[in-house]
Amino acid sequence: LGTGEVVFLFTDAHVVEEGFLEFINNMLTTGMVPALYEQDEKDALCNTVRTECRHAGLPETPDNLWNYYVNKCRNNLHIVLAMSPSGSKLRLRCRNFPGLVSNAVIDWFFPWPADALQKVAEYFLAEEPLPEEHRAAVIQHLVFTHQSVTKAATRFAEELRRFYYVTPKNYLDYISNYRIQLNVNSKRITQSTKRLEGGLQKLIEAASAVDRMKIVLIEKKVVVDAKTADVQALIAVIQEKSAIASVSQEEATKKQKYAEEQAIIITKQKEEADEALMEALPAVEAASRALENLDKNDLTELKAFTNPPPAVKNLCMQLVCLRPTGEKLEETWNDAKKMLGNSQLLTLLKTYPKDDLNEKQVKRVNKYFNEELTLEKMQSVSKAGYGLLTWVVAIVKYYEVAKNVSPLREKVKTMEKAQRQTEAELAELQSMLATLSKEIAELNAQFAEANGELDILQQEASLMTKRLNAASKLIDGLTGERTRWGADVKNLEEQSVKLVGDCLLGSSFLSYVGAFTTDYRRDLIYTKFLADVRERKIPLTSNFTLEGLLTTDSTVQGWISKGLPADDHSVQNGILTTKSSRFPLCIDPQQQAVTWIKRTYAGKSLTVKSLTESDFMKHLELAIQFGNPFLFENVDEELDPMLDPVLEKNVVKEGAQMMIKLGDKMVEWDENFRLFFTTKLANPHYSPEVMGKTMIINYGVTMDGLANQLLNVVVGHERPDLERQWADLVAEMGENAQLLVSLEDTLLRELSSSSGNILDNHELIATLENTKFKAVEIQGKLQLAEQTKADISEARSVYKPVAKRGSILYFAEAGLSTINSMYEISLDSFLVVFKAALESAKKDPSLDGRMRNMIDTIMRQIYDYTCTGIFERHKLMFSFQMTCMVMSGEGTLNMPVLDFFLKGDTSLEGVSEVCPVTWLVGSGWKDLMCMSGLDAVYAELLKDFKSNTHTWKAWYDLEAPETIPLPSGFTSQMTPLQRLAVMRCFRPDRVYNAVKLFVMETLGEKFVQPPVLDYGRIFSQSSPLSPMVFILSPGADPQSDIQKFCDEMGMTARFKFVALGQGQGPIAEQLLEVGYKRGHWVLLQNCHLLASWLKTLEKILNEIKEPHKDFRLWLTTEPTERFPLGILQRSLKVVTEPPDGLKLNMRATYSRIDATVLEECPHWAFRPCLYVLAFLHAVVLERRKYGKIGWNVNYDFNESDLNISRRLLSLYLQKSFEDSDEFLPWGSLKYLIGDAMYGGRVSDDMDRRILKTYLEEYMGDFLFDDCQKFNFSTVGFDYKLPEWGELENYSQMIETLPLTNSPAVFGLHPNAEIGYYSNAVKTMWLDLISLQPRRVGSGEGMSREDYISSTARDIYSKIPILSMDVGSFDLLITRVLLLRRNGSEDTVTPCQVVLLQELERWNALVRRMALSLLDLQRALVGEIGMSDELDSLGDSLFNGFLPNMWRKLAPDTQKPLGSWMGHYTRRHVQYESWINSGEPAVMWLSGLHIPESYLTALVQTTCRSRGWPLDKSTLYTVVTKHVSEEGLKFLESGCYITGLYLEGAAWNHERSCLRSQDPKVLVVELPIMQVIPIEASKLKLHNTFKTPVYVTQARRNAMGVGLVFEADLATADHSSHWVLQGVSLSLNIDT
Repeated sequence: LGTGEVVFLFTDAHVVEEGFLEFINNMLTTGMVPALYEQDEKDALCNTVRTECRHAGLPETPDNLWNYYVNKCRNNLHIVLAMSPSGSKLRLRCRNFPGLVSNAVIDWFFPWPADALQKVAEYFLAEEPLPEEHRAAVIQHLVFTHQSVTKAATRFAEELRRFYYVTPKNYLDYISNYRIQLNVNSKRITQSTKRLEGGLQKLIEAASAVDRMKIVLIEKKVVVDAKTADVQALIAVIQEKSAIASVSQEEATKKQKYAEEQAIIITKQKEEADEALMEALPAVEAASRALENLDKNDLTELKAFTNPPPAVKNLCMQLVCLRPTGEKLEETWNDAKKMLGNSQLLTLLKTYPKDDLNEKQVKRVNKYFNEELTLEKMQSVSKAGYGLLTWVVAIVKYYEVAKNVSPLREKVKTMEKAQRQTEAELAELQSMLATLSKEIAELNAQFAEANGELDILQQEASLMTKRLNAASKLIDGLTGERTRWGADVKNLEEQSVKLVGDCLLGSSFLSYVGAFTTDYRRDLIYTKFLADVRERKIPLTSNFTLEGLLTTDSTVQGWISKGLPADDHSVQNGILTTKSSRFPLCIDPQQQAVTWIKRTYAGKSLTVKSLTESDFMKHLELAIQFGNPFLFENVDEELDPMLDPVLEKNVVKEGAQMMIKLGDKMVEWDENFRLFFTTKLANPHYSPEVMGKTMIINYGVTMDGLANQLLNVVVGHERPDLERQWADLVAEMGENAQLLVSLEDTLLRELSSSSGNILDNHELIATLENTKFKAVEIQGKLQLAEQTKADISEARSVYKPVAKRGSILYFAEAGLSTINSMYEISLDSFLVVFKAALESAKKDPSLDGRMRNMIDTIMRQIYDYTCTGIFERHKLMFSFQMTCMVMSGEGTLNMPVLDFFLKGDTSLEGVSEVCPVTWLVGSGWKDLMCMSGLDAVYAELLKDFKSNTHTWKAWYDLEAPETIPLPSGFTSQMTPLQRLAVMRCFRPDRVYNAVKLFVMETLGEKFVQPPVLDYGRIFSQSSPLSPMVFILSPGADPQSDIQKFCDEMGMTARFKFVALGQGQGPIAEQLLEVGYKRGHWVLLQNCHLLASWLKTLEKILNEIKEPHKDFRLWLTTEPTERFPLGILQRSLKVVTEPPDGLKLNMRATYSRIDATVLEECPHWAFRPCLYVLAFLHAVVLERRKYGKIGWNVNYDFNESDLNISRRLLSLYLQKSFEDSDEFLPWGSLKYLIGDAMYGGRVSDDMDRRILKTYLEEYMGDFLFDDCQKFNFSTVGFDYKLPEWGELENYSQMIETLPLTNSPAVFGLHPNAEIGYYSNAVKTMWLDLISLQPRRVGSGEGMSREDYISSTARDIYSKIPILSMDVGSFDLLITRVLLLRRNGSEDTVTPCQVVLLQELERWNALVRRMALSLLDLQRALVGEIGMSDELDSLGDSLFNGFLPNMWRKLAPDTQKPLGSWMGHYTRRHVQYESWINSGEPAVMWLSGLHIPESYLTALVQTTCRSRGWPLDKSTLYTVVTKHVSEEGLKFLESGCYITGLYLEGAAWNHERSCLRSQDPKVLVVELPIMQVIPIEASKLKLHNTFKTPVYVTQARRNAMGVGLVFEADLATADHSSHWVLQGVSLSLNIDT
């Protein structure tokens, strides 16, 4: 930066940590990151600008230098931020880092308009050889496709809550794919056409060659006949010559025999002579060896003698006589020396020709022998002399022997001479024979040649005949191919023309639709895009299919054999995975993509990693270099930015190599490299950047696809032979289909690539014949396989109902994760239960019976399995959802009726007709009016209701109307679902039970009876690799039960547990490490407290491959969003809840009490007091289920409270016993139990009041009053204290208690049950609505967007807004108006201050509503992006709920949107009246945002006027007899208030006091109440009940929010009665 200009591009993909933006913010605002440099570094940088600073005329101070350098860097730095507006991240970042907005020029890049899309397409397609008449239409279709997908993505998010972003990158990818597809398919068609035409040409040439061969064959036959005559003449000459040769051969044979006999005799006699000579040979050989010891120096020694010794001289003379050198020498010493001087003398002596020695020489030698010349003497005289003498003696001896053998040798020579004569004669004879043989051989050669020529001619003729037959046969055999190939060429020519349109659809599929579900894909490709192509008259294949363009049948069969499901959606996913231009990111909650990829690339060096592993980049580099496949499993919603170069394929060419830069390292890029991502997230929300870089492919299983898979499972179980045959058939068909393609390719290749005459290419003809034979054979197999497949499919199809029902159940179960993330399930877990159900289904001889048994067992076991892992409040909801989905699968579900049942009338308008009766609530009448428009039977019902109100009133007043038929015979005219809708209108409090009856009627009673928690059953379903996750609820802790089960299973010694918390992770890891090897049971408690460690746990579980068979992992956790998906999917989930019902609670308590507990305290009162304590414990637990009328806060009372209270009871009674106290310490016990133990959990004062009241009612000496026996309650049953006795006595009393209890047992009014059921059904409706696809249920043809837009416009028209800056009321003008009314310039009254504050809050709400509704309408038409907040707003409007963004700015309410709008309008009317007419005489307190501020202002006003001290003043209330505002005047002190609703009691208008509620009337409106300020010291109230006043019926929450004040209501009963009844006042009711 100090040397030149730099652009710094920073995108949201670079924001690995949000802290990075702090640096960016600093750079934008100050140009500097604080504390970036040390002082020495700063000094060095300052020195670099010292000269520039001096030239600028600035003093060279350190500050000036540094500021100059910073300014220079700031001027050189250009920061470009690129952030996606999707979601709320950018909004939050701009709020947290204001420099992003205030110090940056914001440039919004809106979606490309149609003209921009068109120009881009024109530019990129300019060079493409498109038909000019279709070029404009193609470009318009590209634009249409992109815009259609954008709209579909919006609808996709609205209907299915799945997000998919369409960016210009998709459009560019679309154009690129189109060009690639055109190029690839054009080449394919050109090559195919060339091969087919080449093959056809060769077949035509072969046919011509066969015709020519027939003519040549005729000519060959003539030549063969002439050649045969010549050969016959030659045979006669050969026979004549052969006779002469035979006579001569006989004579030669005799001579040969004689010569051989003579040779034997000669050889024998020669051997005798040689044997005689052998006697002298050893001496000669010894002489030769003596010569070996001599060398030239030894001879030189002899030669050196001037006067040699006599013996030496004589020896030398002997040598001269023998003449070894061949020279004739004189017998003198000089000649002897000459001889000795010969350098070859020794060699000549060794090779001396001893057989040529004559008598004369020997005599001359012998004359020199004397006494001096002996070997012994010579040895002492000379070494050389000795050796030479030895040789001379041996030679002489040899001669003597040879002389005796000489006669014999002469005889041999004579015989040899005679033998030679004989051999000469024989040779002459043989010469003659050779001549004859030569002549015969020449004749034979001529015969062989002639005969060979004849054979060749005959063979050629024969071969030609065979080849002619084979060629004719081959050509006839390939006639089908010739015809088909001719048709194929024609089709290819047509297809090449239609590629323009085909590739448009194919490339749009590859670029856009991967993230969509089946319905959306079909709608986009085969409805919208295909219709548009045809409408624009772009050439297109008539029966176009994606599979036909982008893959082949053989390829698909190969995929299926590797585990890819066979349904269309999965096949399309296979195409996208293998053909897309971007690397695939598979949304794969059922792990089907992972399985298929792993099987496909098994044995191809596939590397499998996750992004959480630290070394994944190292392995990725190796995979890129060697071109291996690489799979990232279990990715989340963020991808590591390090992968960006790979995802964007930023490949550069260096020399001949392709390289990619990863980090700071260049890695060689192999084109065979493949990269895959998979995620287990069922509905991930990826950013537009990720969606642009990868190909999002939705592998989520479809209902039909899963049904096909389950069919394999069912058939495999029921008919394993059939399934095995089916699997083999699929595999064989896949192989045969690929082989058939390969063989046809071979045919074409061999034909096309052959040169010359095809009939001369024997190998080619053989190959073609063999290939054709195989092709026919395989074609036959495929035809047979198709027939077999059809037969097997028919046999398999009988099991389709079982598979379909299983698929429905899976989707019913899997959908529960929308309600609670802890309900997540994997397909593998489902399949385990499904297979177990098939195994346990009852056998039946008939197929229909067996099918029924399988369906029943599957449904029951899936229901039991699911209910084990969900909370009680969701079990009936699941049963209903399952029932509806089964009905939908059978085609019997009426969706509009279901939609009405769940939502009622969601319109904002009031009813057009007044309800004819007073006993039907307003919302019920509104729903009834709406329902009458759904069906003719409902319209009749409405008429009947108007004319027979008394009949309907009688039915309405029934305690359980759902069990009684509808009046006027409507029960028989309606389906069970339609009757449910009627129940919603009349008695919503009985809908909960009516849903039970609906499920029982449709599916059976067993589907409303969830299984009890059985640890044995849970354990039997578990495995070493499948953890058991216990989902905790308040008041339930399974540890003791697990330990008890552990004892039963004999695993106590191997049971290890740890409660997770900070620092406990390593301990848990150690337990797991040891446990899975040694077969321990490991219990990890409270996993939610260490959620950050659970990812480590997931990794550990993934790495465990072969655990001990006894190993089990038990986890306990409260519901948490942070629980890893991987653990939840593989686990067996168990929800633990406290027992439901007074009796079951008491039974559970006493099951943990034994005789030792009863005997731990000797006081007589201990046992009855313990029973009272157990009853109290059950009551406080059971009261929770009645919601806010039971407890304001849902407290976690549990077993520990009971146990410690029991110990305190025992301790104090023990002390009382030891002290012999007359009275029991009730005060201490009540305080410790009510205030300390149970009360320690209670945070709300009103709840504390209830708890104290129970203790007052249950604890005291009255327990033991003999005159008036104590009863807890006498409602429906005499709940009394058992007689004093042993444990069995108390247990037996508990068993006599009824299973269900009236709310009156707990002091509540029976109507509380109505509230309980009403709340339960409201919760169920909400949950069921969240499970339904987001489609509009009412309105003919109205889309969801249109409905939301219409609702938004309707609401906007009712917003009283002056301007977006002000809101409804201009506060400055209002303040001036109030001051004028007061006659003051600067003083407003406390109540007017409250008004101004209220108006300020009202304006904020109005502005928010108006702005958000405008934004929503703009988002619906695509002008701005649909943010999460706007999407939530649209959901709320669609479902008829108050949007959360408005709720935050409005008074707390539980009203639906329609009722709330009425409340909203009335608030505005009151504000306007207050401003224009002064403070109202009767204040509608519900219309104030903060009503307590107004009450405080009343007291403050009175204190000012009367001079009371504010801190010693208060107020009290009196309920008047007025029910309307007429006649009431403004009060000087205090005020009248209206809008209060009484819950838990009714109001006696005559006596003006509280009374018990009327049946089925939960809430009544209180008459106008007067609020009277008073000095606290003067306030004396009698016969009144301090009644809390809450904003809504939700009362006060755990944070203490919701209480307004406490009103005083007159009562004739003791206040404890109303305390336990849960009496309260509310400013807003739910309707």
